[in-house]
Amino acid sequence: MFKIPLPRWIGNAAAVLIGSHGDVAEAARQADCSRQTVYDHAERVQQAVEDAQLPGPSREELLTQLEQLRCENACLRQQLAERTEFIEFNEQRRQRLAGRAAAVGVSLSQTKELFDVLLDDQPACVACRAKPSRATIGRWVLAACLLAGAVLRVLDKHTRPLAVQLCLDEIFFHGRPVLVAVEPLSMAVLHCDKARDRTADTWLEALRPFTAMEHAISDAGTGLQSALARLQRQRQADAAATATQPLELTISLDVFHTDKEAHTVLARWWRKVEAAWARAEKADQRLADAKPHQCGGRTRAQKAAWDDVQRRWDHYERLEAAWKRAKAALGLFRPDGRLNDRVWAEAEVEAVCTVLVGPYWAKVRSLLRDKRSLAWLDRVHEQLAKAEPRKEVREAMVEWWRLEQKKDKTSMTLAAVQGQLCRTLAAAWQQSYERVSEVLESVVRASSAVECVNSVLRMQQARHRNLSQGMLDLKRLYWNTRAFREGKRKDQCPYQLLGVSLPTFDFWKLLSTDPEKLAQDLSSQ
Repeated sequence: MFKIPLPRWIGNAAAVLIGSHGDVAEAARQADCSRQTVYDHAERVQQAVEDAQLPGPSREELLTQLEQLRCENACLRQQLAERTEFIEFNEQRRQRLAGRAAAVGVSLSQTKELFDVLLDDQPACVACRAKPSRATIGRWVLAACLLAGAVLRVLDKHTRPLAVQLCLDEIFFHGRPVLVAVEPLSMAVLHCDKARDRTADTWLEALRPFTAMEHAISDAGTGLQSALARLQRQRQADAAATATQPLELTISLDVFHTDKEAHTVLARWWRKVEAAWARAEKADQRLADAKPHQCGGRTRAQKAAWDDVQRRWDHYERLEAAWKRAKAALGLFRPDGRLNDRVWAEAEVEAVCTVLVGPYWAKVRSLLRDKRSLAWLDRVHEQLAKAEPRKEVREAMVEWWRLEQKKDKTSMTLAAVQGQLCRTLAAAWQQSYERVSEVLESVVRASSAVECVNSVLRMQQARHRNLSQGMLDLKRLYWNTRAFREGKRKDQCPYQLLGVSLPTFDFWKLLSTDPEKLAQDLSSQ
């Protein structure tokens, strides 16, 4: 309540604004207030008049809107109190759930069951409470697959030229090959397309966009190896035509497949040991059944059976020891801790091949003796020489890195001593160690990264008769934008590790992006 009536305020304002000399004092006397109060009344009345002249809603309209908002707020609070677990599943949210579920490998029928559970708890006032059918979910997934294909066509143009190393292999779905290319350091799947065949022409067409590829790790497949050789010849021809230095392409055979072949043969020999052991036990049982109360030595048949077990066991142990020696020859470091090199490794391989004889080991011997099996080792030595030209410093840095990879207490102590030695050998020891570490950490000997992708796709194939190219695109986009939960790549997705700068790395936001706008954003970078 005002102590002074509003009409008196207007009178005070009139005395100040249009009154003559002495009117302010008279107005203050009549209102029983101070002269300053009269001036304050004049200022407020003038401000109120000016505010009334401004454009916009009136005070009555604002009060009405305020009352409506208060009512809506009260209704929302009441709904929240009644159903705290309620989440409105509108059309866009449902499509998002269906697309992500398909990308992680959930079938359409399982996705429909999830919708049934989620939508059972929706309140009756929600307009979109109706549960989607399996056909509707299938249409949503198909739309997401088409969007993924369009987005990947844009992304592949900018991501494939960034790959320096590639793991190449084929995986098969119902006899049809799927050509896969994975960048091993980032685990980015840069190519995953269903092909009509796996010939050299098909592989060559898939490998042409990888203009910066320097090192390829693959199995000894005829078509793939022929495509890599033709790609190298094409690069040399293009460089000769433009009088530039061609980009060298080194090809390394996959150690993973060599190890797999060796274990297949070892398993065959182990089954022979088990069979001989079963025959010897059966001979012991026959003698025990024939003479249950007689105790004595073994018969000639029993002795021959157990001698056969011992002979086969010794032979298996020789084969296993030889393979372990061959596997050590394919490692980055020798058993004595020194950095491996081709001369030592080839000598070990030749020694091993004199033990692994016979037709069963023919393929393993061929893979071990292939010059491409140690091509990755030549690449490591070349990169280390560029990273640190001084041999003494380089060897010391390599030993420091090797010791730091071991987590036991003794190795950590030795690493500290080795680190102090490296600090005395080079003034810029930190930069040198970083360069050497980068080379050693980027060593890739096997294309088993493709098998990781295969394990993800197998889950989807187990629920469908056929895996379409659209579904492959959807899963590839999800894989490349999904952040790793643990390990050295934790909290980063493959595209980030590859070095791609995207407007967003969120799977659904990227899927919903206009391909033309995405292409413009990437081209402007």
